[in-house]
Amino acid sequence: MSDQRQQLLSGVHQAIGHTPMVHLSRITAGLDGAIYAKLEYLNPGFSKKDRIALQIIEEAEQDGSLQPGQPVVELTSGNTGTGLAIVCAVKGYPFIAVMSKGNSYERARMMRALGAEVVLVDQAPGPVPGQVSGESLALVEAEAQRLVREQGAFRADQFERLGNTHAHEHHTAMEIWAQTKGEIDVFVDFAGSGGTFAGCAKALKRCNPAIRCYVVEPESAPYLAGQPVTNPNHRIQGGGYSMKLPLLDREDVTDYLTVSDEEAIAAARELARKEGIFAGFSSGANIAAAMRLLRERERGARIALTINDSGLKYLSTDLFD
Repeated sequence: MSDQRQQLLSGVHQAIGHTPMVHLSRITAGLDGAIYAKLEYLNPGFSKKDRIALQIIEEAEQDGSLQPGQPVVELTSGNTGTGLAIVCAVKGYPFIAVMSKGNSYERARMMRALGAEVVLVDQAPGPVPGQVSGESLALVEAEAQRLVREQGAFRADQFERLGNTHAHEHHTAMEIWAQTKGEIDVFVDFAGSGGTFAGCAKALKRCNPAIRCYVVEPESAPYLAGQPVTNPNHRIQGGGYSMKLPLLDREDVTDYLTVSDEEAIAAARELARKEGIFAGFSSGANIAAAMRLLRERERGARIALTINDSGLKYLSTDLFD
């Protein structure tokens, strides 16, 4: 993922990464400290997941686990699938995305437009559209496994493959470090697959062991913190699945934070109105957690985080009603 944006690229996959970083001075006015936001929604697929899609595919090409023309299958809430649809289109692999019907339909339409086959799986009993629980995700996983067997496919497996961590350890984190000139105290991340936190925390702590790294979860589903899950059917799409995350190294976790659905939504709306950054639910969760830290235990800190995806992917939801 070298920075070739000043050159003629041989494919759009070479435009992945090297996203801008912005000081959010408007929403933090009056607070002691700063928030630095990495605009991952400016990747070609409008999310940070483009990075892991490229890393996982290229590592699989290098070790021989992915053969030319072999189908690729992955479970996705939409963003990893979009990234894989882009990378597979450029590199010539058929791609099958398996997604819960609870996710916003814009992402399924986008993946289909990019040439992917999209398999939508019914939700587990109980949740309404927009609320994807770990139980619903388990149904998607079962369908993904079936398709891998039937198609003889390569499973991208974002929850297990180290390419997920490597994309952020070798690229995202080092870009953050360079863009801030190393002047950061805290990293905050809403946990989906755990790869962003795992990779960024590992690399940033290697640069400066004093950096504090916080995992963010839904208020009603603080599973990783070891607290009771009162409602797994929260509205923050793309994470908070109340399930083990094999990539997450607890030794790198300073502490666990929670945000409510309402806090995440309010922060996403404020981010759009005051900073002109149009982002989704999980980005709102990151912002809400960072703002609370600046008001409370991390006053005066310089906090880095990612803006995970575009608000365009949620126009069918009530995020911006």
